[in-house]
Amino acid sequence: MQQARGDRILFSMADDNVMMDRILSTHSPDGHKFHVQPLFLIIEDVMDHANALLPGSILSTTLQGTQAQLDEKALNSSFSGILKLLAPTIKKISREISCKSSAEGDAQATTVSLFKTLSNYSWDVKVVVALAAFAVFYGEFWLVAQLYPTNPLANSVAHLKQLPNIMERAESSKPKFESLGKLIKAVLVLTKCIVKLTSLPSQYISSDNPEMVTATARIPIAVYWTIRSIVACAFIIITLTDTSNEYIASTTEAWELYSLARKVDNIHTHLSKQLSLCQQQIALKKHDEAYRTFVRLLETPHFDNTKFLKTLIYPKDDQLPLFEGHTRRRVSIETLRNKLVLLLLTENDMSQEEIALFDSMYREAKQIPFGVSHYEVVWLPIMDRSVPWNEEKQKLLENTQNLMPWLFLYHPSMLDPLAIKYMKDNWHFTKKSIVVVVDPQGKVVNLNALHMMWIWGNFAYPFTSLREERLWEEESWRIDLLVDSIEPMIFQWISERKYICLYGGDDIDWIRRFTATAQAVARAANIHLEMLYVGKSNPTGKIRKINNIIDAENLSLVLPDLDLIWYFWSRIESMWHSKVQHGKSVENDEIMKEIMMLLYFDGCDQGWAVIFWGEKDMAKAKGEMFLESLSEFDKWKHDSEEKGFLPALNDYFKKLYTPHHCHRFTFPGSTGSVEDKMVCAECGRPMEKSTMYTCCTNKY
Repeated sequence: MQQARGDRILFSMADDNVMMDRILSTHSPDGHKFHVQPLFLIIEDVMDHANALLPGSILSTTLQGTQAQLDEKALNSSFSGILKLLAPTIKKISREISCKSSAEGDAQATTVSLFKTLSNYSWDVKVVVALAAFAVFYGEFWLVAQLYPTNPLANSVAHLKQLPNIMERAESSKPKFESLGKLIKAVLVLTKCIVKLTSLPSQYISSDNPEMVTATARIPIAVYWTIRSIVACAFIIITLTDTSNEYIASTTEAWELYSLARKVDNIHTHLSKQLSLCQQQIALKKHDEAYRTFVRLLETPHFDNTKFLKTLIYPKDDQLPLFEGHTRRRVSIETLRNKLVLLLLTENDMSQEEIALFDSMYREAKQIPFGVSHYEVVWLPIMDRSVPWNEEKQKLLENTQNLMPWLFLYHPSMLDPLAIKYMKDNWHFTKKSIVVVVDPQGKVVNLNALHMMWIWGNFAYPFTSLREERLWEEESWRIDLLVDSIEPMIFQWISERKYICLYGGDDIDWIRRFTATAQAVARAANIHLEMLYVGKSNPTGKIRKINNIIDAENLSLVLPDLDLIWYFWSRIESMWHSKVQHGKSVENDEIMKEIMMLLYFDGCDQGWAVIFWGEKDMAKAKGEMFLESLSEFDKWKHDSEEKGFLPALNDYFKKLYTPHHCHRFTFPGSTGSVEDKMVCAECGRPMEKSTMYTCCTNKY
C-alpha cells in the first residue's frame, strides 16, 4: 500500500506531446463565455489565508488588496450569476478530486478524468473551476486545523480527520509543507496569467496577432500542468490524514512537488512574456486611441477657451489647478474664460532673465486699459515623467513660482501626459521656452509668440502670426530696432545725428586698440562717434570683467549689467527665429541677412563692430578688418570727404576682403543624436546644446 501511494504522485515529466493529444481530444467547448476574474479573486483569498497556516511556513500574505477587491466583486450581481452557473461543476470536481485521491489510481488518470468533466468549458474556465474545487477542499482542511484547539466542533472534526496527530508530526513534514506551499503559489501565479491572457480585449488585440497566436498555443499545456499540479496537491492532503502508513515524511514526495513547481514556474515565465508583449501592444493601441480622442477634443472649434484649456489641464483630486502669483491663491480655469491666454511652456524652471523680461511686459500690460493690450500668462512647466519627482525638483519649482506674478500650473503633474505629447508633436516644444497664444474662442493663433514678444514687447499684441508678419513688413534694419530700449542714450544720439558704434567680443587687447583707434579716426574725420560695448551671447564672468575694465578705463559706454547683454543677444536670436518661422532667409530677406551677420560676428574668435548713422547708412566688419581699415584711414580719408564716412569705409572693406574672412555661426538649438545633457568640465554647470554653421572650414 505504501509503495502504491508513492507511485500515484511520482509523475513522469516526459512525453508531454502524447499526454496533450489526450487532453486536446477532451476539449469540446460549448461557446459559453464566463468572466472568471471575480471567482479567481475568491480563490486567491482562500489560498492566501490557507498558505499562511502551513506549519513552519515562511510565507506571508503576498496578495495585497485581495479582500478589498473581493468585497467589491462579491456584491456584484453578475458574479453571483456566474457562481450559480459554475457551482455544480465546482462541487463535482471537488468530489472527484477527493474520491479519486482516496481510491486506488494515479494522478495522471485523475487529471485526464477532470479534463473530461470540464470538456465543455474554455481553457481559462477549466483551470479556474478546478482550482476553485481544490480551494474548497484545501480551505476546509486548514480551517479545521486552525480552529480545533479552541472550537469544540472543529476539535471533534479534527479528531475524526486525525488532524491533531498530523500537527504533532508537522516538524518532520516541514520539507513537504514548504514544497506544497511553493507549488500552490506557482499554480496561482500561472492561473492568473492564463486568466489575464484569455481576458485581453479583442478590440485592441486580435486572435491572429502573432504574439496572441503564440500565447494561445501555449495555454492548453499551461492548463494541463496547472490541473495536474492541483491533483498532486490534493494527493498530499489526503496522505496527511491516512494513518495506514508513515508516508508523511517522504522526501521523495517533497521533491516531486518541488519539481512540479519548477515546471509550472517555467511555463509561467514563457507565458507571462507573451502576456507582457500583448499588453504592450494593447497599451500602445489604447494610448493611440486616447491621443486621437484628445487631439479631436482639442482641435474641435469652441465657443470659448475654457474647454480647450480643460482638455490640456486636468485637476488633481478635484483641486483647483492654477495658482495666481500676485494674489497667492489657487483658482480655476474659469478665471481665463474669454481672455487672450499666453501659454508659457518651459521645462521645470525658467532663467531669471526670462522671468524678469516677462515680468516687465506683464506688469506693463496690466496698466494698459482693457481692450488695448490685455492678456493672461499661464506658465506650464513640462516635467520629465521618466525621472522621479524629488525634494530638489519641488524646491526648484517653488523658487521659480515665487518670482511670478502671473498664473501658473500648481504642479506639473496636473498637465495631461497626452497634452505633453501634443505639445511636442504639434507645437514643437523641445527644451527651449515657447509661448503658445490661445484666443478667447480657444483657437491657437500663434505656435510661438516668444520671439515677437522679445522683439516688440506689448506692441506685438495680440501676438498672432498675422500680427508678427505685418510688424516685419513695417520694419527696416536700423539701430533702434537692434537695440530697443537697452540703452536710453542711444535715442538721444540718434536725434543728435551722431555716429553710433556697437561692438563686441571678449579680447580686451583688441578692444583697447579698437576703441582708441576709432576715437582717433572720428576726430580726424570730424564726426561725432559714440561707442557701446554689447559683449557676447551667453555672457559669462569674463564678459563682466571686460565690462568693468572698459568702464574703469573709460574706453566706451557699457551696458550696466549682464542681463542687458543677455537681452540684446536674445532679441537678435529671436529675430532669427521669427524670420525663420515666416520662411525668410538671407537669400530673400535683407533684415535676415543683417541678423545672420551679427550672429556670425558673435561666433567668431575675434571682436567685431558695426557703425550706424541716420536711417540707412551702416558699416560692419570683423575685428581685425575693422581695426586695419581704421588704422589706414589716411588711405581713404579723401573718399570719406567726398562720399561720406561710412560709404568710404565700406569701399575700403571691399578692398581688404578675402575668402578667409568667411564666418562661422554658432546658434542655440538641437540637432542630431548628440547627448541632450552635458556638464561643463570646469564648473560643473549644465551646458547649452548648439548648432554650428561654418564656411571655408579649412581656415579654422
